[in-house]
Formats: sequence, C-alpha cells, structure tokens
Amino acid sequence: MTTSTSTSPRRRRFAGIASMALVSVLALGGCGNSTDSTAADATTSTSASATASSGSVSSVSTSSTTEDATTTADTISDTAAAAQAFLDTLSEDQQETVLYAYDDETKTTSWSNFPVTFVQRAGLDLADLTDEQQAAALEVLESLLSDEAYETVTGIMNGDVYLHENSSSTEASLGQYYIAFFGDPSDTGAFEVQFGGHHLGINATLDGSADDGTGAITFAPTHLGVQPAVYTDEDGNEVQPFDGIYTDAFAFFDSLTDEQQATLTSGDVTMCAPGDTCDFTTGDGLTGADLTGEQQDLLLDLIANWAGMADEQTTATELAEIEATLDDTVIAWSGETTYDMSTGDGINFSISGPNVYVAFQAQQGSAGADVNGVSTSGWGHVHTIYRDPTNDYAGSVTQQAASGMGGGDMGGTPPGDGGTPPGDGGTPPTDAPSSAS
Repeated sequence: MTTSTSTSPRRRRFAGIASMALVSVLALGGCGNSTDSTAADATTSTSASATASSGSVSSVSTSSTTEDATTTADTISDTAAAAQAFLDTLSEDQQETVLYAYDDETKTTSWSNFPVTFVQRAGLDLADLTDEQQAAALEVLESLLSDEAYETVTGIMNGDVYLHENSSSTEASLGQYYIAFFGDPSDTGAFEVQFGGHHLGINATLDGSADDGTGAITFAPTHLGVQPAVYTDEDGNEVQPFDGIYTDAFAFFDSLTDEQQATLTSGDVTMCAPGDTCDFTTGDGLTGADLTGEQQDLLLDLIANWAGMADEQTTATELAEIEATLDDTVIAWSGETTYDMSTGDGINFSISGPNVYVAFQAQQGSAGADVNGVSTSGWGHVHTIYRDPTNDYAGSVTQQAASGMGGGDMGGTPPGDGGTPPGDGGTPPTDAPSSAS
C-alpha cells in the first residue's frame, strides 16, 4: 500500500485519511527536562517526560474522528476550541511557555528548515508532554488542516523519525516538534498556530474578527520539506508525502508546449528562505499571462498544496486572490523534466507574484542522513517555502532577519548549472549559534 496525496485539492472534497499511529513521530530522543503538570496529572507527566527522554512515548492515533470543516469560520471555531482544550491539559508553567503575544516578533525567527538543535523553536516540545497532552496538541492540527494536508504533515513528521531510527545521522533532534500560539486562541479574534521541527514549519494565522463573519486564514509563511521522499512505515506501507506535489508539478509542466517549456526552464529559480527578509523579486521565466485557462488552473492546483491546506472556502478565497494577479506571476523551473525519481537530481521551481511566493528546492546532499537503498538526496530530499508578499503573518509583524542559522539557506545554483549545490542546513558552520535571536 502506498500513502500519497496525488489528487488536487481544488478538484475534490478531501477524503478521510486512513488510521495511522504516530508512535514513531512521538518516540523522540534528546528531550530536555521533565515539565510541570497539573495536580491531577503530576505523576503521569513526570513519567511521560522521563519516558520521552529515553526515546519512547506511547502511541497516539491520528485517525480522523470528525468531518472536515468546509468554511473558514468553521475551521477557526474548531481550531480555537481544540487549542483551548489543549491548553486546559497544561500546567500554568506550560501555558506560559506555549503562549506568546500576537505581535511578538519571535514568531518570525522561531521556525526554520534547520534542525531544532540549530534554531530553537517556540513553545512546547511534544516529546515533553503526556500522552493526553500530545493527543490534544495533534487535535489542534487535525482541526486546522484538511485531511489531505494533515496526511502530508504527518507523513513529513514520520519521515523525520524514520531517518532518526534508520539513518546514519547523529542529529538528535530529528523528529522533535514544537507547538506555540501567538495570541489567545479564539473564534472572535486573531491568533497564530506555529507548529514545526526540521522539515516542517507551519505558521497559520486565523482571524475570526471579520465583520461579515467569514473570518480569514493564511498559512504564509510555511515550510514543508521531506526526507526521504519514499519510506516504509512500521506497518509495511510505502509512504510518499510529496507525491501529490510532484504529481501536480508535472501535470502543469506536461501541459506546456515546447516553446513554453523552453521559456520556463530558461528562467531564474529564486529562493526566499525561512528567517530571511525578502524583496520577492520575480526574475525571468514563464508568466501567468503566457498560459491558457487550463494551464492556469493546473498552476493554481500546484499552488494549492501550500495555500490550500485548510477548508474549501479558505482555499477558494486564497486562490481567487492569487488568480487575480496571476498574469504578473513568474514561474521558473530547473532540473528534471520527467517525474522519475530513479534518475537525475530532482527538480527546482519558483512561483513568484504579487500575492504568492512558492519555492521548491531539491537538496543535493543527504546531510549525513543516509539509509542503505533509500534516496535521501535530490529527489529524496526537498525543502519548500510558501509566502505571501502582501500578507505574511497576516500583517501582524514584519519578518525579522534571523541571526546565524535562522536564515536557513534553501537554494544555491540549481542542479546541472555547474555551481555550488543548494544548502541543506544539516551541517552548520563551526560558529553557528544554537538558536535564532
């Protein structure tokens, strides 16, 4: 059985994902001190933290228990309720750790494509939580994300832990994930859910204060990454978290004429990495104005893998704003031209316009996370970034330039151009700080 997300989010309602255990996601090594707990859970919390430190945490089911929300307002309400339920499981000290002011600039420097040991994340490490608290934290993600996006995210997380358990990497923080809230979770105000680790950095801002009652949600900026591209889970199922992205990317590429492809591949693939302040230059390439209506739809399908991670209404709203300026959006591509992960070094592309920025970079290196017979470089190691030049963090803060490793170089010269391979973040410079400022 292969678990993938190959159907476009614009063309169907998201189907319920199959039951899967996150025992591997939460079996995290290298955890810190045990956390405080409420009086009722004091014994359980101490036990769970000690277990986490030894790399073993009880299994948590991530099967979907409720239907996906279909409106923005429903997603905001469901996520706020799940966040409050999670907070109710925490001690006062834990609540202080996980809650930040809505406009705290920490939100711009506490996520990265570098491991947690290089850039400290905000909030609480899931490995330091009890089973009940872990389950409640994952309920926040389940309420926020569509079933398809949730499957992708848990596939990314399990991939990190697969590397932790099977690769030669000595990176102790592989598989560690943190959750934080900026602002008080509410269905009448604005707050952000920040969740991430090495190959994941979700920044979802939810605002229920709109006068018309619809609310607004943005995932800009967000980092999705994967390593390896394909792995086998503990039940023997083949998991391919980015198959949907790859399928949509090549559906768009294959729809182009030879002339359009030549323009696309002669363009400039750009990168604005986590922690970087950006001018969002578009460079050269194929523009939305060069596309037919069908090709524009395929491009929007591709973009929806990042902009459309929540409900149908939120996705439709986000894509409508992007579509309005699609003629001025520039797409560039380098690397392979056929979806065949058995050959070549993978693909790189960027989509840069007034209302959207997406960059996809194959990492030409395993960062020491080698697994015999498994591709952990190129096709098998990808970092991506989604940003909105007009609305990062829903305009609540301005991106700060992170110090040291916070910038997280994801780019470099694309494969085949004879330059330096893209940076990965797996090997820091010798003077790299342990956290971003």
